[in-house]
Amino acid sequence: MSNLESVLKAAGNTVDHLRGSQIGAYVYPVVAPEFSNWRTEQAAWRNAAVLFDQTHHMVDLFIDGPDALKFIESLAINSMKGFVPNKAKQFVACSYSGHVIGDNILFYLAENSFVMVGRAPSCNWVHFQAQTGGFNVKTTYDDRSPSRPNGHAVTRRYYRFQIQGPKAKFVIDKLNGAPLPELKFFNMAEMNIKGRKVRTLRHGMAGEPGVEIWGPYNEREEIRDAILEAGKEFGLLPVGSRAYATNTLESGWVPSPLPAVYTDERMRKYREWLPANSYEAAGAIGGSFVSQNIEDYYLTPYEIGYGPFVRFDHDFIGREALEKMNGGKGGRRKVTLAWNSDDVARVIASMLQKGDHFKYIDWPLSNYANSNYDLLTAGGKAVGLSLFSGYSYNERSFLSLATVDEDVEIGNEVVLHWGEVPNSAKTTVEPHKATEIRAIVSPVPYAVTARTAYADGWRTGKK
Repeated sequence: MSNLESVLKAAGNTVDHLRGSQIGAYVYPVVAPEFSNWRTEQAAWRNAAVLFDQTHHMVDLFIDGPDALKFIESLAINSMKGFVPNKAKQFVACSYSGHVIGDNILFYLAENSFVMVGRAPSCNWVHFQAQTGGFNVKTTYDDRSPSRPNGHAVTRRYYRFQIQGPKAKFVIDKLNGAPLPELKFFNMAEMNIKGRKVRTLRHGMAGEPGVEIWGPYNEREEIRDAILEAGKEFGLLPVGSRAYATNTLESGWVPSPLPAVYTDERMRKYREWLPANSYEAAGAIGGSFVSQNIEDYYLTPYEIGYGPFVRFDHDFIGREALEKMNGGKGGRRKVTLAWNSDDVARVIASMLQKGDHFKYIDWPLSNYANSNYDLLTAGGKAVGLSLFSGYSYNERSFLSLATVDEDVEIGNEVVLHWGEVPNSAKTTVEPHKATEIRAIVSPVPYAVTARTAYADGWRTGKK
């Protein structure tokens, strides 16, 4: 089998194939799991400052050429009006049917020069279109670091760090040797670190403002050490891979919707282009929601908070389908779920008893697949899906990001169905029995700081 299309044909049913994936747990590679402990690291992004190391877990796709902006516009649900060098934006790509393939951060580095940084699905789609779409562009694909390097050396083209938290500005100014001019959200500039000019992006994760910086990989250790030294007096802590992934629970971004590429004859050439070992072929679906139709796992931009991005001022793949969705009215919308602590404690306690137990809940990130889909009900009726879950030490609560029916209101209680019955063949699933966890429908972002400090857009729900 040489490509995704042949893998799917051999599998027979796409859902069964992905639910039985043997890929194992999703790994955030190379970065140590913890530098202190994940609870203290989570608290630091709320109370002091943190250093996120994003060097290894994302794809960097470089796009260069005279048609670069026009090419990107042909794939983006976003408008490119007013997009100029030294700005960035959240890029979202959809299939012809108007369902999300993936998203990433798009950096406008210089005239005719861009880089997309994110998970594989969106970068793979753009890479394919660059090779087959007839545009005068060149793409360079710098893949994420291996999940398990097994002692082999790991290199990337660039290091990528974020300095975040309420005291981040003090760390940044100290590093720069002078106050860094205030930038608008998702604007780029430069700063000084150890005599080197370093590019910056005004960004925010975990509900707090800060900057993202990047530069040549061979300068990574030098820059990292300088940040840690400058941050000591402000309580800055490096964040390990265990805590890193949970910051999105507070800030509201759904990291891993299933890419909508497995059906539709118009997507066949792409499936034939994707290799048999690609993310799309090997990735795992997990959770209590089970349908034999893979399209029931597809999500629209409106369902996961990207509605404010959709603009019909340009032609792009998926436009016709999105126009028919009427702005997502009558469909589902993104919320946060606050899990019932007594129910969570009951599930965890079952692991300390002989006999059958409930599905293990890992801390602080409880996902056990690439794309997670847990069924939500209210009054015995299906009302949505829980998509990404874990524990926030800052909120002292298990949380999940979810999409729910329009008539499910903030403050309502829903039931999250936890576990897989029948148990799937995934290596991350042990024999267990299913159970129910009550949850309160809550705002997104959940963290008050994120709701009030972020620029209007997909996180705040405002245009």
